[in-house]
Amino acid sequence: MTDDVTAGSPLPGQDTRSPAPGRIDSSVPHSARIWNYLLGGKDNYPVDREAGDRIGQVFPGMVDIARHSRHMLARTVRFLTGEAGIRQFLDIGTGLPTVDNTHEVAQRVAPESRIVYVDNDPLVLAHAHALLTSTPEGVTAYVEADVRDPELILRAAARTLDLTRPTALMLMGILGLVADHDEARSIVRRLMRALPSGSYRALYDGSDTDPAYVEALRRHNSGAGVVPYTPRSPELIAGYFEGMTLLDPGVVPVTRWRPEPGPWAAPAEIACHGGLARKP
Repeated sequence: MTDDVTAGSPLPGQDTRSPAPGRIDSSVPHSARIWNYLLGGKDNYPVDREAGDRIGQVFPGMVDIARHSRHMLARTVRFLTGEAGIRQFLDIGTGLPTVDNTHEVAQRVAPESRIVYVDNDPLVLAHAHALLTSTPEGVTAYVEADVRDPELILRAAARTLDLTRPTALMLMGILGLVADHDEARSIVRRLMRALPSGSYRALYDGSDTDPAYVEALRRHNSGAGVVPYTPRSPELIAGYFEGMTLLDPGVVPVTRWRPEPGPWAAPAEIACHGGLARKP
């Protein structure tokens, strides 16, 4: 494996050089830190803010994608805990902690929920203490692993989750960082094959529906030291749910997935599509 993949956002920007253990390279823009900046967080460096601002100049709608994809995650987790009765979550591509992380939303509804976060980013690892909090009834754990190694992820997650029981697989904004679409589909299949009937797959990714977004990504992907992010068509994103029962309203822009009132007005269209499906 020649590079690493981290996520949490439909955005490129990761340094492909492998840092020494515990070392964070603040000289190269990083996807998790850029996303943190776009969401108003403080865990970022000037190089990340400059990269975020450049993207915003080409595509001002990036902030909308950041905000509304995060809101879809929260709505999805509330549905899974409150209506579907799910109590286990495998969240791959954790990114930096902001607000309403998966464990916070799930344990607010069901305190006994167990959550395993997966990421391989040194900055996320450095902040893992912020994620490794839990209600007394539940568990929150962190696994350092690459999305391209599903078997390792599943073995590590099984130390915290009972994978014979229904589990929600969360793949929010990560598959666009796997450039080869066939490989991305294989990753999804291998992960889901290990989960039992009654499990769910929640997913969103950047889509190619807005030319300005595609152009912003093209310019950013051409920079040195980044893992390119590949936006895909809504039809290709829908293909990740093959063999599962897709819940209404299907694969749609994240703003249209069971919308709720929020602090920001939702744009009519957004270049980020997602959905939720149940394994028969």
